Amino acid sequence: MSCNDCNKVGDPRYDELQVYIDSLRDKPHFESYLIAVLHRAQGLFGYLSEETMNYVSCDMNIPTAQIWGVATFYHFFNLAEQGKHTVSVCMGTACYVKGAAEVLETLKKELGVEVGETSADKIFTLDEARCVGACGLAPVMMIDDEIYGDLTPDKVVAIIKKYREKAKGAA
Repeated sequence: MSCNDCNKVGDPRYDELQVYIDSLRDKPHFESYLIAVLHRAQGLFGYLSEETMNYVSCDMNIPTAQIWGVATFYHFFNLAEQGKHTVSVCMGTACYVKGAAEVLETLKKELGVEVGETSADKIFTLDEARCVGACGLAPVMMIDDEIYGDLTPDKVVAIIKKYREKAKGAA
């Protein structure tokens, strides 16, 4: 692939990414700004697609394999499109003992996804957390920054339903 193939004329997100990369180009050790560039790209696109990583590769003259290595090494980079809301189920000891596995299975069925995947309606991305620090409310899940505790499968379904209704109302 030549860098001309990476030209994304007309997409303002690539234009903005280009401006950001250009602002770093004259700094010493330009290639050391890769993580900052990937953060900016993820902020613009919501995740790091193969297409976006190829663009960064061409523009920064860094092999795509190296960019892929950085993107997969650090947990804060997403390689797949994320839902509007991230649902994180706490799988820490207190939550696990009080039924977190059942909560997680209920969410998988309700959302139609596995951990790390995004629902078909693009509303939810399901994730696991080791501990969210709300052990007294176990089992717990977080949707974005909101904590939901003392969960049962029925409560989980009701919470997800409210988010879906809200998303439909906003559409």
